[in-house]
Amino acid sequence: MATSDRHRIRFIIHYDGRGFHGWQVQPDQRTVQGELERVLAKLTNGPATIVGSGRTDRGVHALGQVAAADVPLRWTPQALRRAMNALLPEDVWIADAEFATPYFHPRYDATSRSYVYRIGLASEADSPFRAPWCWPLVRPVDLLAMERATAMIVGEHSFKAFAKAGQEERGDRCTVLEARWAPWEGIGLEFHVTANRFLHHMVRYLVGTVVDVGLGQRPPEVMESLLTEGTEEETSPPAPAEGLFLTAVSYPADAGTKPPRRRGPQLVP
Repeated sequence: MATSDRHRIRFIIHYDGRGFHGWQVQPDQRTVQGELERVLAKLTNGPATIVGSGRTDRGVHALGQVAAADVPLRWTPQALRRAMNALLPEDVWIADAEFATPYFHPRYDATSRSYVYRIGLASEADSPFRAPWCWPLVRPVDLLAMERATAMIVGEHSFKAFAKAGQEERGDRCTVLEARWAPWEGIGLEFHVTANRFLHHMVRYLVGTVVDVGLGQRPPEVMESLLTEGTEEETSPPAPAEGLFLTAVSYPADAGTKPPRRRGPQLVP
């Protein structure tokens, strides 16, 4: 928890993932966490640690990444937000900052995460002002078939077939609370998905498979087979990273008010 000379501040962060090797700090690589910690260390005159709600992969964007840091008491949330935004590169922006409860942990307190994936179907998707932030498929799709396949995703299932890497300690079962398609500005479609947890590359494998259904290359029923434990069915290739956005992370109202039952990564370096 925060110490007597520090308090915990919670941030909502936007970033354009194209120029980063993902969220997490990596040696000799440019990452979102690395840029944030570099700036925070400069402002606080010492080592700094920022913990996020989860890792986003290389090329993935965020409109609702949640992070927290313990900082000296002289910094108020809005003063720190302004100071950090003045020093951060143009592809990272702190949208909001507020005081956090003493034990708040962005990752372990989260109850769900939401993503949006954008697919461009109209020719405008090839515009240099659109293509970097969507999958410019520019082909017609059968939306009804895609919706049939997508409906099977909702609920608790084994998503092992949709994971690039396993998480043996936590298993491969996830509960999807929402999965739906919506229009995207007359240019294409958005896939909205919310779950209690996601496996590595899970959303991109889901989108790649459902798009193949929409292109008539696979039947909608393939989704049921892929969600069956022990299946030998394989997913379609994953959708490109540039279409994926982390949009929101949800927390209970009392998040961080009590000491955690298990210790996560510490915020104070």
